[in-house]
Amino acid sequence: MITHPLIEYTLLAFGSLFVIVDPLATVPAFIAMTPRDTPEQRIRTARLASIVMAAVLLIFAVAGKIIFKLLGITMPAFQIAASIVLLIVALDMLRAQRSRVVETSEETSAGAEKTDIAITPLAVPMLAGPGAISTVILLQSRAVDVAQHVSLYLCVVAVSFGSYLIFRVSARGAQWFSPIAMKVTTRIMGLLLAAVAVQFMINGLKAVRADWLQP
Repeated sequence: MITHPLIEYTLLAFGSLFVIVDPLATVPAFIAMTPRDTPEQRIRTARLASIVMAAVLLIFAVAGKIIFKLLGITMPAFQIAASIVLLIVALDMLRAQRSRVVETSEETSAGAEKTDIAITPLAVPMLAGPGAISTVILLQSRAVDVAQHVSLYLCVVAVSFGSYLIFRVSARGAQWFSPIAMKVTTRIMGLLLAAVAVQFMINGLKAVRADWLQP
C-alpha cells in the first residue's frame, strides 16, 4: 500500500510526540501536586501548562537547526544521543514507571509545595522534557518541505491540546483513570516509543556510515 509522504510524516510526528509527552502518565503527578486545588484551579493550571509546553516545543521545532549550528552539533550525533534518551524513557515505561529523565521524585515533591506548578515542573520538564525536545528536533530534521514543517507545528499544538483535555477530565474525575488501565497503556506506549528510538538510532548510524564512506 502506497502512503502519501505527508500523511506518513504526520502520523509519525503525532504518534512520536504523544508517546514521549505521555500526558496519561503525568496525571497521577498532576493530581498529587494539586491536592488542595478546586477542579477549576486544576483546569486553569492544565491550560497554562499545555500552552507553555506547546511554546517550548515550537521554539525548538523552529530553531533546532540554528541551535545546532551555534553549538557545532551534527544531526547524526544528535540522533544517536536522542535515541538513547528516548530508549531509556521507553524502558521505564515498559516497567510502568515514570522515567527520571522526564521528572524526578524530588521535582514532583517540590511541585506539591508550590502554589503554581503549571510552568515548572508540570510544563517543563514533565511534559516538555529532554525526550520531547529531542523528538521535536529530530522530526524537524526529517521534514523535507514546507507542508511537513507546518504539519509538525500542528502536531505539537494537537498534542498540547490533547494533553489539556486529559488533564481537564482528570481534574474533575481522577477516579475515572483506572490504575491498571493506565499501566497497560503506559507499557504499550513504551513499546512504541522503543521502536521509534531504535529507528532514530538506525537513521543516525546510517548517516555516520555514509559520512565515513565518502572519499
